[in-house]
Amino acid sequence: MATIHFTERTLATPKQFVASLTDFGPGRRELFPNSADGYLQIHAEGADYAEVTEGSVGIWERLRYDWSDPNRVVMTTIDSNLWGGRSGHTYTFTPLPDGSTQLEVVVVREGKNLKGRITGLLVSSVGKGVLKKALKHTIKAVEARNQPPASANGPA
Repeated sequence: MATIHFTERTLATPKQFVASLTDFGPGRRELFPNSADGYLQIHAEGADYAEVTEGSVGIWERLRYDWSDPNRVVMTTIDSNLWGGRSGHTYTFTPLPDGSTQLEVVVVREGKNLKGRITGLLVSSVGKGVLKKALKHTIKAVEARNQPPASANGPA
């Protein structure tokens, strides 16, 4: 089982980041490179949860998203072609005094079959850099989505 931890800072607020994580509309790949629109299927949705299948390049998982805590989103894998057991993602947001947010991400990958176990080993070694790059992309995209529009005439 691979467990990977990341800590990053973002200019987005916890509320803005949660809103992006839980936006299951078209174009999700712009925020999350590993989520292709062709895989996206919403199975259930409520005020603070959703069950969604997503993935890309032949890897998919059905996740139960829980954002009942405004400073945490827990994504639990409930089905997948590779992942089982305790697989999932947890995003924890800590607002900082300077207005930024500390973001802690924990990704757990427990292979449920041979392909999953091999992929899990790759994720825990060389794949960690790929996941970190994807997270940095997501942070930039969330921040860009939440930037106030620039004035067409420049600063006043």
